[in-house]
Amino acid sequence: MSDDDALNRHQLRLHQFHGLRPGPRLLVLGAVHGNELAGTQGIGRVVAALDRGELRISHGSVSLLPITNPLAHERGQRMGDRNLNRNLRPSAVPQDFEDRIANVLCPLLDAHDALLDLHSFQGGGEAFAMIGPADNRGALEPFAHAASEERLARHVGVRRIVDGWLPVYEAGVARRRARAQRIGTLLDADPNYGVGTTEYMRSRGGWAMTLECGQHADPKAPDVAERAIRQALALLGLAADLPLLPPRTDHEVLRLAEVTDRLHADDRFVREWASFDAVKAGEPIAVRHDGHIVAAPADGRIVFPNAKAEPGHEWFYFAKPSGRALA
Repeated sequence: MSDDDALNRHQLRLHQFHGLRPGPRLLVLGAVHGNELAGTQGIGRVVAALDRGELRISHGSVSLLPITNPLAHERGQRMGDRNLNRNLRPSAVPQDFEDRIANVLCPLLDAHDALLDLHSFQGGGEAFAMIGPADNRGALEPFAHAASEERLARHVGVRRIVDGWLPVYEAGVARRRARAQRIGTLLDADPNYGVGTTEYMRSRGGWAMTLECGQHADPKAPDVAERAIRQALALLGLAADLPLLPPRTDHEVLRLAEVTDRLHADDRFVREWASFDAVKAGEPIAVRHDGHIVAAPADGRIVFPNAKAEPGHEWFYFAKPSGRALA
């Protein structure tokens, strides 16, 4: 299919509901990665409830985009031409399908106050939330709405909450750039490549949360997505008749500490890992094609293990306890 064919075949279908009283503007995304369907299904359930009048928006507005990357969704794979959730920014001269999506998606993000981005993951493991940094005035990701993200993370129903994405990704980019001439792609070595939907939203003055609803095929993952949307509506006061459920009290807050790329097609894990599997310092995690052992740098947990990662791309992340207190 040619580029023109793809552009002619696809459109973005956005569902918007506006209350008649002022309030925040929430955007909910599904299928930013085309094979991650939990968010799409959860959004579909909420849209159906709104259409039937079982759920009503009384304040502010909610916009729901069930399929954010229709080309990737049509192909049943993570990406169309490239990963939409990396290097997200408007393009004056778009180079690929995802650039065209970004030129619609970025203004849409600009028009909202908060973002809930619904994903799922390749390996096994339980659902978890990813939030941004604590409030800060640093150069990398200055931010002033940490409390809003923390409150939503407490209420969406998951036990684990993870932060630290952008600093770890920036460090990974520095290593990737050093070997970009012999492995991987130059795009992956772009320092902006770690910017996805949530990072872009924060850079524009809003706040955001990524919810990893479970493994791609987990039948419970759409339930996680639907609950999160309803809790976000309740927490933000968008649906006056929707009760806010109590938050969990057993949260584990982790911070990403390191990312490891797959460098060769024959690189392999020593066993099948699931997100948040615990490892001890020095424990073997993977074996490079030349026999080199990749070991845990400290006691911690593995996050986002992807046995199908392409060479030059993220293979797995390593996380440690954060010590961060939630609002």
